[in-house]
Amino acid sequence: MPTKSRQAGFGKRALYTRGSFAVLEGLQLRPFGEIPAGELRRLRFILCDIDDTLTTEGRLTARAYSALEALDEAGLHVVPITGRPAGWCDHIARMWPVAGVVGENGALYFHYDRERRVMQRRFWLDEQQRAEGRRRLAALREKILAEVPGAGIASDQPYREADLAVDFAEDVGPLPPSDIDRIVALFVAAGAHAKVSSIHVNGWFGEFDKLAMTRVMMREVFALDLEREREVCLFIGDSPNDAPMFGFFPVSVGVANVMDFADRLAAPPAYVTRARAGDGFAEMAEQVLRARGT
Repeated sequence: MPTKSRQAGFGKRALYTRGSFAVLEGLQLRPFGEIPAGELRRLRFILCDIDDTLTTEGRLTARAYSALEALDEAGLHVVPITGRPAGWCDHIARMWPVAGVVGENGALYFHYDRERRVMQRRFWLDEQQRAEGRRRLAALREKILAEVPGAGIASDQPYREADLAVDFAEDVGPLPPSDIDRIVALFVAAGAHAKVSSIHVNGWFGEFDKLAMTRVMMREVFALDLEREREVCLFIGDSPNDAPMFGFFPVSVGVANVMDFADRLAAPPAYVTRARAGDGFAEMAEQVLRARGT
């Protein structure tokens, strides 16, 4: 007999445990510990969200960062796929043990050539399009703040090129789901795209998302056709804005706190770690390295 689990953030969809599965309205999510080792041995890329996937309670722990470094030293290309801003992405690509970064939910990618000490910056929109988008978002910003009391603008907004990040759980709130839905609705009514992360609602004008820019980066930097070789990539994330990645990659993993957003996932991951946030990322990395004999 399945038993109901009480989790913050649940809406209309119910989570149950049954044996070794997490069951969400008939959907079975396997524990990451059950993935065949052969699927891990063929991996070449680890694609990962940052907030509440690598970080824990807003901090990058030593264990999670060490896992990043161990994956890099084992010859795997680690690429964060994040909603964080261009300014952060320059730092991440330059200073973290990663092969590049996709930022602002797909607005850009940065790749740092360490041998030549050259940063490659690629934007989905040209400079004029980004400037026009920022102008339209500035007006929308005031409307959202006026209509959703308690919402804030993300503290990293000054470093953004193409989107508006509305804070509901980082430095404010957390706000209730109804407020998050209202923020999304205001973006959509203005003709913008909107995605919900674990802390922000990000909105933008332009036809891009995390998966679209990941395809571009893989092709241009690594000469990899994702449509033909997606099985060499593992993606790990935690929130609704990761749904395009969960739905595309056969080896897709949610850290345990992904279930906090069960009612908002358009596409779920194939596997779930036992640990939450950065500890879940480290759990994934340790299993990948063990399967590869590293």
